[in-house]
Amino acid sequence: MNENIFDKLDFGPFRSLLDNDDITDISYDNGGQIWIRSLTQGSLRVEVEGATPEFVEKLAFQCSNVMGTTFNNAKPFLDAESAELRMNFVHQSIATNGIALVIRKTPAKIRLEKEKLIQEDYFTPAIHDFLIKCVEGHCNIMVAGETGSGKTEFVKYLASHTKTNEKIITIEDTLELHLDKIFPQRDIVAMKTNNVASYSDVLVTCMRQNPKWILLSEVRSAEAVSAVRNSISSGHNILSTIHADKASAIPYRLYSLMETDLDVHQFLSTIYRYIQLGVHIKAFYSKEYGKFHRELDEVCEFYVDDENVPKSRIIYQKIFGKPMMCKPSDHLIEYLENQNIQVQDIIRDLPLELPIHEMGSENHESSNEAPVEEKSSEKSTEVPTQSSPAITEVKSEVAVEKPVNTVPSVQTTPAVQATPTVVASVPAPATNPVSVSVQPAVVSVQQTTPAPVTANPLSNLTKLEG
Repeated sequence: MNENIFDKLDFGPFRSLLDNDDITDISYDNGGQIWIRSLTQGSLRVEVEGATPEFVEKLAFQCSNVMGTTFNNAKPFLDAESAELRMNFVHQSIATNGIALVIRKTPAKIRLEKEKLIQEDYFTPAIHDFLIKCVEGHCNIMVAGETGSGKTEFVKYLASHTKTNEKIITIEDTLELHLDKIFPQRDIVAMKTNNVASYSDVLVTCMRQNPKWILLSEVRSAEAVSAVRNSISSGHNILSTIHADKASAIPYRLYSLMETDLDVHQFLSTIYRYIQLGVHIKAFYSKEYGKFHRELDEVCEFYVDDENVPKSRIIYQKIFGKPMMCKPSDHLIEYLENQNIQVQDIIRDLPLELPIHEMGSENHESSNEAPVEEKSSEKSTEVPTQSSPAITEVKSEVAVEKPVNTVPSVQTTPAVQATPTVVASVPAPATNPVSVSVQPAVVSVQQTTPAPVTANPLSNLTKLEG
């Protein structure tokens, strides 16, 4: 669309919302309700005088005239976009509670700044510097998160740290990145898919343009997943976004989008081999900060080990609100070294593993003895089940090899109190001579233990055998 004509549209009461840099999305629906999404306050409802259904319908007709199309019962959907704005209208014949409008602001600038992000606890300096080194080392990175979490903004921030002499091609179905306008002096080609040129068509042309980086605005279809696979397997580097609930789930999310009967292991091996990092961004209203908060929640590394087994490793994670980071694997360090990128200064003092287990043990320090004993008994029951002849053999070994030491040990050490429960609770038939030989020991032991404990026979036998 011609941007000059688009700028001449009369936005009326929406103008104040469009000029506010803190607002990213404007939603008009349900007979006149206006909801906005703010960078600092999240989603909230506002009142704007003059924003009536009649005015929104008038705005829709202006857009349709500029685009040379119609907006009525026959064509109830209308999409309009410019360099920094995207609008979608739904006619009242479809939206039965009144005409609906969504305005998405996509400014041609990079909102994120390192110092400000660190101050707002978006991430730590260590993980920030490590990710920038990974970009300089040409790692393929996928950014995951829910709608409105800031995935595209983070991709733009990472792309701003690519080398200035490296060619970038962006492939989008809706314009959001605007890197060609942010960096007009760089070698950047912005491509847009439509009804004529699909992802596959654009990708074939993209390969002939010889880019170093391919940026996909969002992977949300099988065609986009195929584009990712073809890009990374042909030696190009990618930065892209995807909807996933955590970074470690990105490969499986890609597989679910394929909707085919591809071999899971073969597909995951390709993804784990060529995508080095997955990043998850979380957005929520924080009571601690008193505002809508975004943060880098998880960074996961993907690789295929020496035995050709796909592996994932979380190297950064927010645990109980506290950021934790560990060293990456030797595979990633070696990959970066092959690109002449050194990260030893960043990871030198990091632990080998995330201290999840240590924190878990601290949380259970105040627990009493009963749960501890119960836990140990569960571990003992994890022994593989044995046949009845094997159990008889264990019983005979207890009765024959330690017939004398059993009774005195009960009087001195409470730990052997489990001995009477062994024979007393075992349902041994009367014809078993081994059981009969143990009965005298049972009588003497029961006199010293007034409250015998009934337990699982197999579990107690395992303890005696140890």
